[in-house]
Amino acid sequence: MTDTPHYATVFTSMFMHGGWFHLIGNMWFLWVFGNNIEDSMGHARFVVFYLLCGVAAAAAQILADPRAGVPMVGASGAISGVLGAYVLLYPRVRVHTLIFLGFFVTTITLRAYLMLGYWFVLQLLIGTFARGQGGVAVWAHVGGFLAGLALIKLFINPELMAQHVAPDSGEWPRA
Repeated sequence: MTDTPHYATVFTSMFMHGGWFHLIGNMWFLWVFGNNIEDSMGHARFVVFYLLCGVAAAAAQILADPRAGVPMVGASGAISGVLGAYVLLYPRVRVHTLIFLGFFVTTITLRAYLMLGYWFVLQLLIGTFARGQGGVAVWAHVGGFLAGLALIKLFINPELMAQHVAPDSGEWPRA
């Protein structure tokens, strides 16, 4: 049996999850936000972008908590990179959001920058003030999001972007 190099676990951890709800939640966010990001760059660029955001997310979590005894699993750091890219490319797109108020469940529509901005600030606050976040790698979320913000302009394919912009408004037509 050969030993897997330790650096390989950064990649393999992006494809493992802590249970069905973890997997379903991550895939829901990837489905809602990832489609348009992939459309802006093409399939191959998207894979590289996604993996780089995941590596940046893992690096951020390791830097924030180098002695953590809990293994990092899940795609949320890489998906956070997709969210960072989304907020730059689609800041004004309306996103339908579920709101749970006890037994009452409703939806509201928010601009992407409001919803994702709220989510990002929440990650910062949890990471800063909540010690032992219940095993959630919030600094991976922050690192992935920042990587998505930083990398998206390098990965955009202008020809693909031009195919999706509504001609009369400059807005992306769908969320």
